Amino acid sequence: MNLISERKFKVYIDFDGTITKKDIGEHMFLKFGNPDECQKIISKWLEGKLNSKEVWIQLCSTVKNFDEIEFNKFLDSFEIDEYFHDFIKFLNENEFQTVVLSDGLDYYIDKVSKRENFDNLDIKCNKLTFDDHNNLIPVFPYTDEECQKCANCKRNHILNSSHDDDFTIYIGDGWSDTCAAEHCDFIFAKRSLLKYCEQNGLPYYPFKDFNDVQKIISQLMKKKKLKKRHRAQLKRKEAYMRG
Repeated sequence: MNLISERKFKVYIDFDGTITKKDIGEHMFLKFGNPDECQKIISKWLEGKLNSKEVWIQLCSTVKNFDEIEFNKFLDSFEIDEYFHDFIKFLNENEFQTVVLSDGLDYYIDKVSKRENFDNLDIKCNKLTFDDHNNLIPVFPYTDEECQKCANCKRNHILNSSHDDDFTIYIGDGWSDTCAAEHCDFIFAKRSLLKYCEQNGLPYYPFKDFNDVQKIISQLMKKKKLKKRHRAQLKRKEAYMRG
């Protein structure tokens, strides 16, 4: 039996600031909401004074007279990583299970994924609805009452879709990725997630784009002896025991 060919990799990818070059969710409210109020809300979240659900609810409340036509024009200015399509092709060719995990909103994620032709991927995110007065109402289909941090608990998606034999890979850039990354064997990080990994002693691969990620995963695939991250195994075991 070829142990290398028998390995199963599962890849989890953040959306805002990872697949896209900029964080659409943040810029959306700075433009269409009250910029000063939004900055205060985001600062409170970064300081740990608000969880993600509270942040989305408060950010949505700053938007008045939402204009979908103007939003679509605004959305056209956001680019995705130029190597993302090649990376997905690489994952498909190697039969890797791939899931996009976002603490963002389906309203813009669906539009971008369709525009860029990757809406066939498995995407887990929060939802955005509108009331009779066109006010923005966030909905959280993947919330977890035990999780006091996330709106869409990325960790739970990883725990529910992976097994002990899988090698799990997380790719992200922000604070909403920290919990998920803690539970994965290999972490690819930039920006805030990279800072978190350094501050908490988590081994990670820094990356600029998905071409960097693909090169390193190719190397991992070829290793005769590939070890799971012990700390991640313990984290997963603790979560399963609590569940």
